Amino acid sequence: MSQDLRDFLKQLERDGEVKHVTEEVKRAYEISTLIMELEKEHRYPVMVFDKVENSAFPVVTSILSTRERFGKGLGVEASKVSETYAERIKKRIEEVKVIKNPPFAEHCITGDDIDLYKLPIPTHFPIDAGPYVTSGLCVAKDPVSGVETLGFHRMQLKNKNTLGISLHSRQRLWEYFRRSEEKGQSLEAAIVIGVHPNIALGSMALVPYDQGKYGAIAGLFGEPLEVAPCATVNLQVPAYAEIVLEGEILADVREKEGPFAEFTNYACYRSTENVFKVKAIRYRQNAFYHDLTPGMSSEHITVVAIQREGDVLNALHQTLPNIKAVHAPFSACGLFHCYISMKKIAEGQPMQAIYAAFAVDHNIKMVIVVDEDVDVFNEEEVLWALATRLQADKGVSILPQHLGMGVTLDPSTDELSRTSKMGIDATKPLSGFAPKIQLDDEVRAAVQRLLKYAK
Repeated sequence: MSQDLRDFLKQLERDGEVKHVTEEVKRAYEISTLIMELEKEHRYPVMVFDKVENSAFPVVTSILSTRERFGKGLGVEASKVSETYAERIKKRIEEVKVIKNPPFAEHCITGDDIDLYKLPIPTHFPIDAGPYVTSGLCVAKDPVSGVETLGFHRMQLKNKNTLGISLHSRQRLWEYFRRSEEKGQSLEAAIVIGVHPNIALGSMALVPYDQGKYGAIAGLFGEPLEVAPCATVNLQVPAYAEIVLEGEILADVREKEGPFAEFTNYACYRSTENVFKVKAIRYRQNAFYHDLTPGMSSEHITVVAIQREGDVLNALHQTLPNIKAVHAPFSACGLFHCYISMKKIAEGQPMQAIYAAFAVDHNIKMVIVVDEDVDVFNEEEVLWALATRLQADKGVSILPQHLGMGVTLDPSTDELSRTSKMGIDATKPLSGFAPKIQLDDEVRAAVQRLLKYAK
C-alpha cells in the first residue's frame, strides 16, 4: 500500500471526491468559512484551493472529514473502520523502512531565509489570535526512553521562524517536554504537514509511554512505516510528508498563545503557551499545504472519534464478552461521550464496561451502555433506550468533579481541568422485561408490492 498522501488523493480524484477552487482566495476566514457552509449541507468534498493570496502553495482541506475516506485508507468499508483500527493498532511492526532521499528533501530553507509567512497558513475564525497550523503532527522523542511520538497540536504563527504551540492534551508530548525541560534542555521536534490518513489516525493511538507510535501506525498499513531523517534535528519523520518544519520546543520559555476556535465549538483561551523555534523548512516539489478546519468541523472530529472507538473496543474486549459496538458521537465532539452496545449475560457487566471506558481515556465524561438490539450509531435509538429502559436512581452513577481528570479545552471543567463523570446503564434486566415490538418477516416481504401506492 502506498504511504504517500498524493497517491491517496489521486484515488479520491478518480472517485469524484475532489473539487478545485481556481480563483484566488484570501488566507483569512474564506477557506474555513466555505468548509463550514458545506458542512451545513452535509457535503464533505476534498477542497483544493489552487491560488491562495501571497503564497505559491495551494491549500488542500477536508481530507479527513468522513469515515468513508478512512475506510479507503485502511482498505475496508466505512462501517468497519473502528473495529479495523482496533484490530490493527495492536499488531505493531517495530521495524521502519528508511528512505534515504525523501521527496521533502527537494527543498531545504535554513537560517535567515526561513519565512513561515510564505506558507499559506490560514486564519480560520474571527476569534482566533492569528493564523494557525492545524494539520501539523509534532514529532519528538522521549528524552528518557528514546521512543518517538507524534500527534496533533495547534500552532499559532508568531513570526517568520516561530510558532506558539499548546501541549494541553497533557499526554505524551506534554510529558516528554516536561522531562526534557526538567533536564534544562529544549526538546527537538519536527512538524509534518500533509500525510496519509493512516498516519493521522495512528498518531491518535493510545500506546504506553515507553513504546513508540511508529510501530502502531505501521500496524494500520500492515507493513513497516517509511520514514526519513531530518536535516537539523535527530529525528525521523514520515517519508512522504509534503512539508516538514524542523526545530525545537524551547525550555523555560512561555509566550501567550490563543484564543483559538477549538473542537468544542467554543473559543479556548487555555494554553500551555510553549514556543517552537524553526531551524529548517523542507518541502517537496510542487508541495501543497494541508489545512484542517478547526472548530467543530467533521475533519476535526472524525479522526478523534474513530480512534476513541477503537481504543475503547480494545479495552472492553480485554475483560468482557459480547461487546457489539462503540460509538463516540459527533454531538459530543467525538471525545466526551461514548455509547456501548453489548449482549449482557450477567448483571453488573454494564457498570464494568463503563469504568473500563473511563480508564481508557480521561477525555471521556459520559458512558451509556445499551443492549445489543440498539444501534449506537443512531442517537435516536440510544435516547429511546434511555427513555424506556432506564430508572435513574438505579442506572446512573456519578463521579464528582473533584475526583475526575478532565480536558483542559472543555469549558465546563474547573480551574484544574477536573470534571465529573457519569455512567448510565440503560440495559434491560436479564428477565421479566416487556418484549420489544417486532414485525413479521414474511409479511414485511409480502407488503413490498404495496409500496408503489405510497410513492
